[in-house]
Amino acid sequence: MKIAVYGANGYQGKLVLAELARRGLDLRLVGRNATRLREAATTARTTAGTTAGTTAGTGEAEQWVADTRDHDALVAAFRGCDAVINCAGPFTSCGPAVVRAAIAAGCHYVDTAGEQLYIKAVFDTFTGDAERAGVTVVPAANDSCVPGDLIAHLVAERVQRIEEITVSHFITGGGGFSRGSLRSAVDTIDAIKAGGLSYDDGDWRTGTPARHTTVALPDAPLPTDVVKCPLSEVVTIPRHIEVRHVESHVDAAVAAQLDTPLTPGIIDGLPEGPTEEDRRTQRFTYLIDAAGRDGRSARGVVRGRDTYGSTAAIAVEAARRLAVDGAKPGVLAPAQAYDPADFLTFLAPHGITWTITDSDAPATQG
Repeated sequence: MKIAVYGANGYQGKLVLAELARRGLDLRLVGRNATRLREAATTARTTAGTTAGTTAGTGEAEQWVADTRDHDALVAAFRGCDAVINCAGPFTSCGPAVVRAAIAAGCHYVDTAGEQLYIKAVFDTFTGDAERAGVTVVPAANDSCVPGDLIAHLVAERVQRIEEITVSHFITGGGGFSRGSLRSAVDTIDAIKAGGLSYDDGDWRTGTPARHTTVALPDAPLPTDVVKCPLSEVVTIPRHIEVRHVESHVDAAVAAQLDTPLTPGIIDGLPEGPTEEDRRTQRFTYLIDAAGRDGRSARGVVRGRDTYGSTAAIAVEAARRLAVDGAKPGVLAPAQAYDPADFLTFLAPHGITWTITDSDAPATQG
């Protein structure tokens, strides 16, 4: 089994490389710059050796140079691999070319994207191509969408005739965003400020007013102010759950940080991403609240640390499972590609825990 990593020289890409090396998986580094690919291989090899007591193969791994504007070069770079992990954002502008090339090369595909409209475009554009090629595409294989989508499926088993599902993200600490995440935010700032898509009565719509402005965090004395935000789960959840309305929120205080104007020059002058110590102190809580038309409700809670490190572990496992176990061809939501409880259980050693409670029963924990 061989897994290609596109954008291997970026902040998230290097964490994915380190995770692949830590697990001893065969890999191929693909990116736009040969010098930076060599540097990324060295960094990932050192990181893997430090964390796992090994110098697993990144230093000797194949390194291919391919630009997103060169389809033939991308296909050649991916051919012979079982899966591709795309870490190169902004995905809205760069991602479709990588998806197209992975399908043409006969590779399963996952990415670490969090750009809502891009993720919907992947479903809309590539489902037929992936089915015909016999490969599986799972966008948004990241710290939030995978556990959020999976636990939503388990939550939905507790509630009949679901009226609405709300998704809420809360993150504390962590030292801020990587340069890549900021570039993606700038690339999609209009959608972010408008609140993104909601799902209503069978379709995704823009401009839908938020139904909620506060969310009660577990054990918090008072509700927390939230604002609508374009999260990936709004795109994936309705594909496997019958529901009338889905919307997503983030902490209003965190969203306010994006009001600061950012230019390419400002972003280039920032650190590549959070330090290892910053990531170690970061905590996240993701809530999935489902309300039924009969008044019953259920809540899934995902807690963890280190969004970027968690994304690396999730993306690698998502690609590995497609390569080893396979899934239905096409573009799939996480809960369509993977067994929800089994994947969530896999995440426990990576510091990610989950619980489900409903209005009539004690909590289920994982």
